[in-house]
Order: sequence, then structure tokens, then C-alpha cells
Amino acid sequence: MSRYWSAVVHGLTPYVPGEQPKLANLIKLNTNENPYGPSPKVIEAVRAEAADTLRLYPDPNSDRLRAGIAAYHGVTPDEVFVGNGSDEVLAHAFMALLKHELPILFPDISYSFYPVYCGLYAIAHRTVPLTEAFEIDVDDYRAPNGGIVFPNPNAPTGRLLALGEIERLLAGNADSVVVIDEAYIDFGGESAVPLVARHPQLLVVRTLSKSHALAGLRVGYAIGQPPLVEALNRVKDSFNSYPLDRFAQAGALASIEDHAYFESICARVVATRSRLVAAMQALGFEVLPSAANFIFARHPAHDGAALAAALRERSIIVRHFRNPERIAPFLRITVGTDAQCDALVGALQALC
Repeated sequence: MSRYWSAVVHGLTPYVPGEQPKLANLIKLNTNENPYGPSPKVIEAVRAEAADTLRLYPDPNSDRLRAGIAAYHGVTPDEVFVGNGSDEVLAHAFMALLKHELPILFPDISYSFYPVYCGLYAIAHRTVPLTEAFEIDVDDYRAPNGGIVFPNPNAPTGRLLALGEIERLLAGNADSVVVIDEAYIDFGGESAVPLVARHPQLLVVRTLSKSHALAGLRVGYAIGQPPLVEALNRVKDSFNSYPLDRFAQAGALASIEDHAYFESICARVVATRSRLVAAMQALGFEVLPSAANFIFARHPAHDGAALAAALRERSIIVRHFRNPERIAPFLRITVGTDAQCDALVGALQALC
């Protein structure tokens, strides 16, 4: 049946998401989902939307949600763009802002959706190697480019790039768009959103899937100066004019407004991460410094793939990347509850 495919489809190498296995008594530490549920106010808001109004289209501009996000970040609503998860927001950014003659730049070890977007939209790109310590060196991004994109903290390494370094990067790339993907920033970093006012080429992309525990609602957003947001809207309105349904808009707004709950679950994840890192290091693991809700770790005496397989036999799922070869020894492990992480450490004690 592939004879009906377009030439574009034949050339694609799709993104492979983390496995969603359906096993009994599973400890699932492979997809960086929040181990805690969303705010009770989110549940109330979503339930309230289960009404006769579902026969009507949702607000195509998500005005109330955009206003809530703007108030939270201290920006204006016309600096906010929303979409179905940060993946859709990023997809629109690649098409609207990163498709130029020069290649875009992103780290060689990073979110593996970036090269997929490049393939889908025929965007030239060049990967920039991380340092030996798996860090981003902003001086490596001074080459001519059609744009720059990277996660902060980086994924899957979890390493954070400080705001001062981001400002240096922006200063050296005033003529190309810089997209910073802050999917994990709330677990230990400082957002680049305050830099938007001074840097018209900066777009900050965020999601409610991780720190707000709303992966099931699929809500992401971007913050940038109005000309960048207008470009995103032009692509969105040529693709999907009603991106967020009524449930997503209501639940996301309730979550944004319940800041106390958001802070409490982030703090719990960060505390558990500290416990997990200490326990892993006691077992001889090298653990990269993480500002995310996951850790990236390797053991000098054990193969990463073999460890992942052995954990799976014990109903514990973690993420292993075979490529690039440089990270094959590592496991990316989501920070779960204390009990889940204790079970992981117990299994690793038996294996290592």
C-alpha cells in the first residue's frame, strides 16, 4: 500500500514516543509524566465543561486561557500562543520561524522530535555536539544559521543552561530566531520568559504536561513578541483553526490559576529527585546534574540496554536510547513517587 504514499512520507523517519506498556503492577518511569495528579480545581473545571455546550465549537483563540497565561508570566495576551501540547507549538514554530535558507542549529543529543520536524518541513539543519560533560556551549552556536532550538533543561540529559549563557547566545544571534523549549524548566531552572521583552528573536515554548500534571489534556504554549506570535497564528489558522477543545482550555486555565498546588507537586518531585540521585550514586552510578523531573545515569560496570531489560523483567520501565552511541550506556529515569523510586533502587541493588 506504500505505493500511494507521497514522496515526503517515504522520506520521513517519525519520532518514536516512550513506550506505554499495559502490564500489571507496573512502575512506569520512562515517559516523564508527573507522578501526582492535577489540581482538584482542574477536575472541577473539566467536569463543568461536560454540558450541552459541547455541541458548540470552542473559542478558536483561547482568549481566557491566553489571558491567564499572560497574567501568570507578566506579559500581554498578544505575546501568548497556545496549541495541542508543546509538540504542536514547536511544529508551528519550525514552519513559521525556522524554515530559511541557512541550516538551523540544535544539540546533537537533544529532543529527537527536532530532526523529525526538519524532515517533515524540508528544513536544513546541523547538529552541534555537546561538550564532554554533556553541556551546551553557546560559543558553538556563533556560526551563521537559520535559527536555533534547544530544550532547557536539555533532554534527555537534564542539564540546565543558565540565563546568563542564554543572554550571551541571544546577543550572538540577533538576526535569527532562538526557540527555547522549557518543557522541564519548573523542576529546577529559571525561565527565559523575562528575556522576551529585550530580545525580539526569542520564543519560549512551554507545556502543562509535566509540572502541571496535565499530559492527558495536551496543552502547550509559547511566549514571544507579537510578530513571532502572529507568525505562529498564521500557520495555525492554515492548519487547525480550533486547536484546543473546551476541556483543555478550562482545565489548563484552572491549573495555571492554582499556583499553590503547582508549586507543591514540583517541590515533591524535586525532593524525591535528590533522594534518588543520592541512592543511585551510592550504587556506583554516574548521574548527570538534573534540573528536570528525570535523571540521566550510567553505571561503569553495566550495559545500559541490559540494565533496562533486567528492570523490565521486574516490571520497572525506564527509557534507554541506543542512538547516538555516546549515550547508549545511560538510562533516562523519570522521578516517580518516593515508593516507586525506592522500588527502583531496590531492584538496582540486586542487579548491580
